[in-house]
Amino acid sequence: MSKSLLTRLIALVVLLTLFPWSNALDAAPPAAQDGWIQLFNGKDLDGWHVKITGYDLDDNYGDTFRVEDGILKVAYDKDKYESFNGRFGHLIYGTPFSHYLLHVEYRFVGAQVAGGAGWAWRNSGIMIHGQSPESMRKDQDFPVSVEVQLLGGKDQGKRPTANVCTPGTNIVMDGKLITRHCRSSRSKTYRGDQWVTVEVEVHGDRLIKHMVNGQTVLSYTQPQLDPRDALARPLIKDGDKRLQGGYISLQSESHPVQFRKVAIKLLKD
Repeated sequence: MSKSLLTRLIALVVLLTLFPWSNALDAAPPAAQDGWIQLFNGKDLDGWHVKITGYDLDDNYGDTFRVEDGILKVAYDKDKYESFNGRFGHLIYGTPFSHYLLHVEYRFVGAQVAGGAGWAWRNSGIMIHGQSPESMRKDQDFPVSVEVQLLGGKDQGKRPTANVCTPGTNIVMDGKLITRHCRSSRSKTYRGDQWVTVEVEVHGDRLIKHMVNGQTVLSYTQPQLDPRDALARPLIKDGDKRLQGGYISLQSESHPVQFRKVAIKLLKD
């Protein structure tokens, strides 16, 4: 045995003797090593705000957003949701971001609640560049934002996920201003209750990319407020429509959906 190896082994024995609760052979957790911040802590909704249409900020009607067994769930108890009745909900993280990589793992489960729209079947979303929760009106359905639309597949036919929708906003694709509400991605269709990983790479208003299970499926630039929209107009200051950052939220649109990971890595540019 070399002298240097013997020295390291002696140091390890001393460390384990002084700190018996420590496993010196374990590496640091990948999340800490790679700079990831866990927005969902796996225990509760700490750091998040709830906004449901028709209710005050942080009134989590019917315990719609909840944490059970380490999973963040959007659920609709029958005694509270005999009918969906237009109660769109958003779980909004309390800190705005502008340059980041967002990692979300989600799946759809169960049946849509009665009264949900046909288009909302297995439909949820990640809202980015959103307005502050405090600025939303009590009767407002969606925050002014850019939506990374999450869809589950039907038994047959194509239904891609990680599309882009624009409540109160517009984007630019291939040098053209896009005013149509939604544009589909190039993703596969994900049927059933399988977990799907979506990542969103955001560089302010310069570039935004949607990725599904590691594959880029959509990209666009210059997210901006839509002056035609009544909710967006008050957010335009001194004629500046640019959206260079904002709040992140998860949607409740009438179909149960679960999230097991929501993490962010800050980017320099």
